[in-house]
Amino acid sequence: MKIFPTCELEDLLHHEGIQFIAGVDEAGRGPVAGPVTVSAVILSTQNLIKDVQDSKQLSEKQREPIASVIKENALDFSVVHIPHNTIDAVNILNATRLAVSKAIESLKIKPQMILIDGKFLNIKNRACISVVKGDSKIYSIAAASILAKTSRDSLMHQYAEKFPGYYFEKNKGYLTSDHLQAIREHGFSPIHRKSFSISL
Repeated sequence: MKIFPTCELEDLLHHEGIQFIAGVDEAGRGPVAGPVTVSAVILSTQNLIKDVQDSKQLSEKQREPIASVIKENALDFSVVHIPHNTIDAVNILNATRLAVSKAIESLKIKPQMILIDGKFLNIKNRACISVVKGDSKIYSIAAASILAKTSRDSLMHQYAEKFPGYYFEKNKGYLTSDHLQAIREHGFSPIHRKSFSISL
């Protein structure tokens, strides 16, 4: 039986007078190629979107229509990609922090509270709550996880066409056995993260 995220935290904050709450999540911290992607989304909890849950619990085919509904019904949303070369320059944690800040800055509605999945990603001088495994617990974070994942997957499909032979359309930049073999045969592509340790 699947456990769906709830709006308990958002509802509590609403009762405290906080109207605009942004859920934030990332996709792509673990891959060895491509960007890290962060989405921020502000949703109404009055009309809940069906099937919103942790993006990792959904197939690529299932995520796409849910992402479309989230975009159609969100009060506001943003998606930010931080490229591989920036990740190499500042490291993956700082690149993710940069993406979180940019995603929040890109919102037209300025959130009064930010709910962020995981640890160590809070934004200085902003009201934030970090929630470990928030994408499986918190409704707005789960929605953000879907937008981040679908957006990054779409970009990796484009890279698969631009750099054929690395199976980016399947592995999304994660180091699968086929991906590793492709690196051995073709060398690194222009979007590989050179700062990541890859044992050839």
